[in-house]
Amino acid sequence: METPQEPLTEREIGILERLADGLSDQEIADALYLSLNTIKWHNRQIYSKLGVRNRIQAIAQARLLGLVDTETAPSPPPFQAQREPRSPHRPNPDQRVYFTRGFDGTQIAFGVAGDGPPLVKVANYMSHLEHDWNSPVWRHWLEELTRAHTLIHADERGCGLSDWDAADLSFEAWVRDLEAVVDAVGVRRFPLFAMSQACAVAVAYAARHPERVSRMALHGGYARGWLKRNLSPEQIEEENLMIGLMRVGWGRENPAFRQVFALQLFPEASPDELRALETAMRLSLPPENAVRLEREMHRVDVADAAQHVLAPTLILHSHGDEAVPFQEGRLLASLIPNAQFVPLESKNHLVTRHEPAWAKLTEALRRFLAVEVK
Repeated sequence: METPQEPLTEREIGILERLADGLSDQEIADALYLSLNTIKWHNRQIYSKLGVRNRIQAIAQARLLGLVDTETAPSPPPFQAQREPRSPHRPNPDQRVYFTRGFDGTQIAFGVAGDGPPLVKVANYMSHLEHDWNSPVWRHWLEELTRAHTLIHADERGCGLSDWDAADLSFEAWVRDLEAVVDAVGVRRFPLFAMSQACAVAVAYAARHPERVSRMALHGGYARGWLKRNLSPEQIEEENLMIGLMRVGWGRENPAFRQVFALQLFPEASPDELRALETAMRLSLPPENAVRLEREMHRVDVADAAQHVLAPTLILHSHGDEAVPFQEGRLLASLIPNAQFVPLESKNHLVTRHEPAWAKLTEALRRFLAVEVK
């Protein structure tokens, strides 16, 4: 196993162990009777010797090298720790892409980007770790989530850089993949962020692991999938028609269907944003996976689990959201004890950078996550 080019000192090992235990820089300074600036200086030395850029990467590398005790921490499954070759089109050179294995051997890709305390983003539909940084649909989200945090985010199984041929695309598999990613990185307590169908995964994870989730922010989410709501026969017929169109139209060269789907998600988006979403749909997953994932989303039901969430929770939802009705977001907020609900004046399922709702969303999100930034 490769060792650091320059050995870590006893003091640096002691600081690294406390980083792995989840202590903030100030808490480490207090424990060692050192100044905060001294701890930050030691951190820079540790990062340099390990060849990493932030504490999350340092912890993951230290565990691989056996420099910190793993007895009391979840044992991370092996993952591909070599840095991915840099693409000339990748706008964020700080992101590192790794791979870990799910419970069934499915390879799950995850990225680590930014600096600061950890923030885990739950994998969602139509993601691609590399291309999302170039997309006007996702780029502003990634920039915001890495503004004051080290972002840990993954491609859902069946999507992006994760295995496309996964046999199991169930909701339970999504939750277990989240478990695998956070265990691979080695973080023990962290805030969760999720959007759209990933919100239900975040709720299930937070209910199962209350000791690990410090707080949770959800955007455009729901507790009940389509088939778990009180639908009219016309609504059921409409959704079945959409599934049929996905099966025959998703992968075709003619983008007509994908544009219809994009307009359902982003009715107020610009032409460039609509084209970008249509491109994301084509690049991130094949049509058969789109159909399977969509069907699984319809069966989701975390209404009971939501009532057992202990973490402080922020829920944001657009008033005019056609993909996930506003009342479903409000219902989710009512199920989670003491959740804060922030309505947004938008018709878009995921808020775009140039609409007024984005400023309100980022203000609420920054205020909510500020307690995590030491």
